[in-house]
Amino acid sequence: MKAIVCNEFAPVSELKLQDMPNPTAAKGQVVVNVEAAGVNFPDSLLVQGLYQMKPELPFIPGSEIAGTVAEIGEGVAHLKVGQKVIGLCMLGGYAEKVALPATHVIPLPDGIPLDEASALVTAHATAHHALKQRANLSSSDTLLVTGAAGGTGLAAVQIGKLMGAKVIAVCSTDEKCQVAKDNGADICINYTGIDLKAAIKEHTNGKGVDVVYECVGGEMFHTCSRSMAWNGRLLVIGFAGGEIPKFPVNLALVKGFSVVGVFWGSFTQHQPQDFMANMKELLTWYVQGQIKVIIDERFALADAVDAINKVTDRKVKGKVVITP
Repeated sequence: MKAIVCNEFAPVSELKLQDMPNPTAAKGQVVVNVEAAGVNFPDSLLVQGLYQMKPELPFIPGSEIAGTVAEIGEGVAHLKVGQKVIGLCMLGGYAEKVALPATHVIPLPDGIPLDEASALVTAHATAHHALKQRANLSSSDTLLVTGAAGGTGLAAVQIGKLMGAKVIAVCSTDEKCQVAKDNGADICINYTGIDLKAAIKEHTNGKGVDVVYECVGGEMFHTCSRSMAWNGRLLVIGFAGGEIPKFPVNLALVKGFSVVGVFWGSFTQHQPQDFMANMKELLTWYVQGQIKVIIDERFALADAVDAINKVTDRKVKGKVVITP
């Protein structure tokens, strides 16, 4: 099979399209013919050796896929060959085939295109877990989303609105603000050239925000940490801006808010039943038209480097998908 392979921790440009052995289904696994794979910001960090985990080399990046079951391993009862599915593979998604645990494979309801389904796994699932299990978001809360036009930010806007919160999106351009508003944001702040803290204070009548879904890091994180309401929850999602902030913990003490880590990949491992329940709820919402996947661009497998670079350059409005 063809696959994108990371042979050494190096810039994304060093990824190679190679022939690799076809995977086989071990006990408790299935092999899926990959028809679409979502591209996520951590993919870039992984191949450079900059992520929280460092896979053994060589490896195939790509954590979320959609496709058709090609082979079933011993002990797998809820899936069958030929069935359309979505799956969380953690690694291996940028390939024509992938073997993954059957516990992380979900049958796909009719009517969901495979490219959109692949993009639903990580971005929407991260936002869902963060707002539901980590923030306990309620309809009385004000939710602020940074990086709100990107894949996971846009998902947080949609889900936050669906859960009844007032949603304030933060974006770098008017065009991105319009995308956020089109997906449910009540207010969007274009932070370029303004005092963002003052703008947040104005839009919350001086109270601050109850929940922040913070994807950017760096100075954005620091601004948000100074804009929290009492009993607020500052969700640490990622560092798309490239800088991991150093946080003065006295702010949390004085302002009475919590800094809450969100590592969705670990959540799927530690709480697999909750993960599956969340995914079923997401798929139900999708079928009902209550959430949607916005695909910015589709790339061929051979163009995976361009796909990753588009995400890391923060040029994306929604999600990028690779179609092997």
